[in-house]
Amino acid sequence: MRAEEIFAKALNRESLTREEAYWLWDEAPIERLAATADKVRREVVDDEKVVTWQIDRNVNITNVCISGCKFCNFHCKPHQAELAFITTIEEYKEKIEQMLALGGDQLLLQGGLHPRLGVEFYEELFRELKHLYPAVRLHALGAPEVAHIARVSGLSSRVALERLVAAGLDSLPGAGAEILNQEVRRRISPAKPSVEEWLDVMHEAHQMNLPTSATMMYGHVETPHQRIDHLLSVRDLQSRCPKGNWGFVAFIPWIFRSAGTQLEREGVESHFSPLEYIRIIAVSRLILNNIKNIQASWLTVGKPTAQLALHSGANDMGSIMIEENVVSSAGAHNEFDAEGIQKAIREAGFEPQLRDQLYRKRVYMQR
Repeated sequence: MRAEEIFAKALNRESLTREEAYWLWDEAPIERLAATADKVRREVVDDEKVVTWQIDRNVNITNVCISGCKFCNFHCKPHQAELAFITTIEEYKEKIEQMLALGGDQLLLQGGLHPRLGVEFYEELFRELKHLYPAVRLHALGAPEVAHIARVSGLSSRVALERLVAAGLDSLPGAGAEILNQEVRRRISPAKPSVEEWLDVMHEAHQMNLPTSATMMYGHVETPHQRIDHLLSVRDLQSRCPKGNWGFVAFIPWIFRSAGTQLEREGVESHFSPLEYIRIIAVSRLILNNIKNIQASWLTVGKPTAQLALHSGANDMGSIMIEENVVSSAGAHNEFDAEGIQKAIREAGFEPQLRDQLYRKRVYMQR
């Protein structure tokens, strides 16, 4: 009877207790878990036959970072002058023109926690990009970066966010969540802003009606129940979002890739299991009863597993990611172009629909 009650609650999109959420992970049969998540997906989305996708470009503002993330091969320390860079406006222009030619509409701007770049630097950058390309959306930074920028600038996170939005910030990625457990964070990202700061910045963004997304990087030092706790933290934060505001528009789980990382040197290696990923997608759909969109991370799990995820609770394939440096530097080498991602969606039995960051329909037109 317990199983029937839990599945009935999930189908009714009721909030599961921690114990019930743990049971889904520990004991629910994968076939029924995936089927239930798929049924919820079909009831939640606007058109059950459609899977959405996006064209954007991931540009790294800088590779200088003091967070000490042991899963990242991309960053360098401030004193490594021969490796350090800050992307120039001319480089942005070249990258944006390439993106526009491919039908893209958005920059995913991310960078490290640079110790000398305060809010004025990002204000100037965002204003210049909006001046040059007013129609391009800036999906930029992440909660840890906002908290760091605020600290460097002597501001509260709310004031820093308000200034960044005024300069052109359109939405806030879910980057830097990893696993929302402070002990895990200390082990993999020793100098990154805390779990509490990630949650606080996101809550401030929700109060301001700044659209956000949430992520989870799994498969390193965390326990399965810490993954579930992460989902519950995201759900509970979303429940605090003022009614009518955007809050978390989507949730994206992705697997840790270990190749060449400090974690690998410490004996922590990634072990990808398609069934484990399907379980994560399915429990995410059932636990996150107040988040509409669940994204399949084709970049880290590959095409076949991402296609299975579309039948297990996911309704979105994410972006073709014209440029991606951080995850690929740790061993993720899957690639899609616009035709390829649409073909993959059709092969899975769905109709592809190009979208923007807010999941509004776009027409695919390549220059």
